[in-house]
Amino acid sequence: MSLPIEESPIINSDIENDVTSSHQNLVENEPVEETTGWIKCRTILGIMGFLGFANVYAMRVNLSVAIVAMINSTTSSSNDTGVDVCPVSEPTNNTIPPKPGDFNWSAEQQSIILGSFFYGYVLTQVPGGRIAEIFGGKLVYGVGVLLTALFTILSPIAAYVDFKFFILVRVLEGLGEGVTYPAMHAMLARWIPPLERSKFAAYVYAGSNIGTVISLPISGWLCTLDFGGGWPLCFYLFGGLGIVWFIAWMLLVYDTPRTHPRICPKEIEYITSTIGDQGEKSTMSIPWRKFLTCVPLWAILIAQCGQSWLFYTQLTELPTYMNNILHFDIISNSTLSALPYLTSWIAGILISIFADWLLVKGCISRLTSLKLWNTIAAFVPAFGLLGIAWAGCDRVWVMTLLSVTSAFGGAVYAGNQMNHIDLSPQFAGTMYGITNAASNICGFLAPYVIGHIISDKKQTLGQWREVFYISAAIDLGANLFYLFFASTEEQDWSRPDSDDMTASTPVESILFPES
Repeated sequence: MSLPIEESPIINSDIENDVTSSHQNLVENEPVEETTGWIKCRTILGIMGFLGFANVYAMRVNLSVAIVAMINSTTSSSNDTGVDVCPVSEPTNNTIPPKPGDFNWSAEQQSIILGSFFYGYVLTQVPGGRIAEIFGGKLVYGVGVLLTALFTILSPIAAYVDFKFFILVRVLEGLGEGVTYPAMHAMLARWIPPLERSKFAAYVYAGSNIGTVISLPISGWLCTLDFGGGWPLCFYLFGGLGIVWFIAWMLLVYDTPRTHPRICPKEIEYITSTIGDQGEKSTMSIPWRKFLTCVPLWAILIAQCGQSWLFYTQLTELPTYMNNILHFDIISNSTLSALPYLTSWIAGILISIFADWLLVKGCISRLTSLKLWNTIAAFVPAFGLLGIAWAGCDRVWVMTLLSVTSAFGGAVYAGNQMNHIDLSPQFAGTMYGITNAASNICGFLAPYVIGHIISDKKQTLGQWREVFYISAAIDLGANLFYLFFASTEEQDWSRPDSDDMTASTPVESILFPES
């Protein structure tokens, strides 16, 4: 670094004072919203966004359960017992005997199928975010959910036609769903005041958890039915609900507060007084070079990659682990698999409310808050996964560790999830698309790596421990990078009138000095 050593304490002190003063001014100058009706329009946005994410995640994760019923386990020796596998529990009157599946896919083929969704998912992240910034997120988000629903309904037909056709449909489903997160991020930047963002993000994005909680047990139950072939009902039911949701979304939600025909003027005044012109659609060109050299943006990206690797290891592979290693029947498997997402949903909302309360009271700066909760969201689930690796065949301990530690994973909503808006409200959707695309590459990398670690003929605890170790290490290492380089300062390239901005010394000017 070119900065003299003796100047660093002064600069750091000045920056700290500026951040503290800025935060105090934000809290003190925050206008008080008057009661304007029985329900606010941004609350409706939150409810519909929540239900939208619940829908898309229900459509995404039902395959994790359905694939257990789709595979003809009678032709596979994956349940052969050995020295390092759990004993099979004695059947009870409530145990559902497994039905022979329709497909003889190997473990590697199953991993490819589970990961194929993400090949499409990562491709539309950045375009989805940018289109939402320019034209508004309502149609982008809505059509994304609709396309996901249509291809979900088509999935059983594709599976029976051809293995490759099934993969193609899953890729196309991912293309549709890929726009949802960045489009919603762009909408939140226009609708939600800064001091409400943590808890609002928890409400909206936690729909993914509740969708998983609902989808897994219902899918497990549907797979046991003789009506409709069993497992295809998982795709028909949730795909149909996605179409119904789309109709309601188009009728109730609008791109910005000013374009909403039924919004109370007092709510518009409150939102615009806290957000200002940040609520308008972006017409600025994307500063791609600035994105590439923005270290705080890289911090978000790497943190999300680490958390996504651990998350998708649990999301896509946990039902398989519970079936092949712990030997739960399909209903017990799907119900218990949902517990970690239920605890994550509940704790995520409570933690985010508490995080916003600390900010409003001025007990903690926004940057410290982001780092604190992001660390909790990374460390506790990672160490929980290590505990699961050594819990072995103790089913009670495995599920307890999963449920308790996953609850702290919900702290991510008060962590890096809304950090993009701090860096640049104008480009929040595009930046979220970049980081979410990168992190969701783990959606197919994790199953691919796991498919090479796990034996096709005999799965053992030793193999799965290796899977858990890798996931925990990646998550912990990514969080360390976030701790060092995260920032809440709006970047100097965020607005066209950057000369008038008051911002601290950008990190890129330190790490990438001009020659």
